[in-house]
Amino acid sequence: MTRFLWYVVGVLLALVIAFLTTWAALALWYRLPASDGIRVCSAILSGLLGCIVIVSLFTPSRRRGIVAFVLAFGAVSLWWSTIQPPTDGNWPPEFSRQVTGKVDGDILTLTNVRDIVWRTRTDFTEYWETRSYDLSKLDSIDVFLSYWAGPNMAHFILSFGFEGDEYLAWSVEVRREVGGEFSPVADAFKAHSLIIFAADERDAVGLRTNIEKADVQIFRLRASPEVARELLLQYVEDANKLAVRPEFYNSITTNCTTTVLRMMEAVGDPFPFDWRLIVNGYLPGYAYDRGAVDTSIPLEDLRELGSISESAQAEGLTESYSTAIRHGVPSPK
Repeated sequence: MTRFLWYVVGVLLALVIAFLTTWAALALWYRLPASDGIRVCSAILSGLLGCIVIVSLFTPSRRRGIVAFVLAFGAVSLWWSTIQPPTDGNWPPEFSRQVTGKVDGDILTLTNVRDIVWRTRTDFTEYWETRSYDLSKLDSIDVFLSYWAGPNMAHFILSFGFEGDEYLAWSVEVRREVGGEFSPVADAFKAHSLIIFAADERDAVGLRTNIEKADVQIFRLRASPEVARELLLQYVEDANKLAVRPEFYNSITTNCTTTVLRMMEAVGDPFPFDWRLIVNGYLPGYAYDRGAVDTSIPLEDLRELGSISESAQAEGLTESYSTAIRHGVPSPK
């Protein structure tokens, strides 16, 4: 191998080692079951080892450096694989139960459907119910986006509508224990569990429009009853699996946005790949470009008509909440 070629290979290896070293250091910092001092020292030592190995790539001792790194990273990876999500925890009341469901013909029966009556973020009455839904009366899918990081990032809620203005909202969320803090970086390192819940819209969506005063937008999707049924049953299947085998929430690979991929496949994009699926605040533009929403009016007008926080707050968290927030919202033909 020529000197130049080895230099190119060395640079590529250095980039890989730098990436793996950063991951290992963060993993040790966030998840090593030890005191803060020990975790800091472990993360620093991991970083130093990576730096030494990178330097060694351009010296005669490169092979020993690579072997040392492989052994060290293998040990961290082995330890990482032993960390399993908890089956029980000190969950907040709103995340205390995982929904499950079963299907008998056209009848879907769900256990632990959430119906919290919110007065403030800390003052509420929780109800958990067993409900049955007739899948033959399923006729719509709506997307709610609750913006929490300006126009870039939003929480994604999918709601299924049945004849008679009955709606069931589904949300994939991080299940932090009481006192747990918001941290997208920590959430990528097995810090918290995953939960899927089904709820009344005035609970799941109303919490954001009326209690948290977030900017929430609704977009009605173009989808057949057959597609809606398939997508709803996929949620049920995922929830059932989660009830049996808990999973970790991951802010990159397992979060509310991952369901967007499945949704876009269901409404006609077999290979959804677009930066707006990651920076999901711009998801409406992606759906608009693919005709999944009403395209008879400009996207900005669709966004404005779908901004529901003001109408939701005017209505209050009443029995008519779902009807009120849809008033004047275009539905695709």
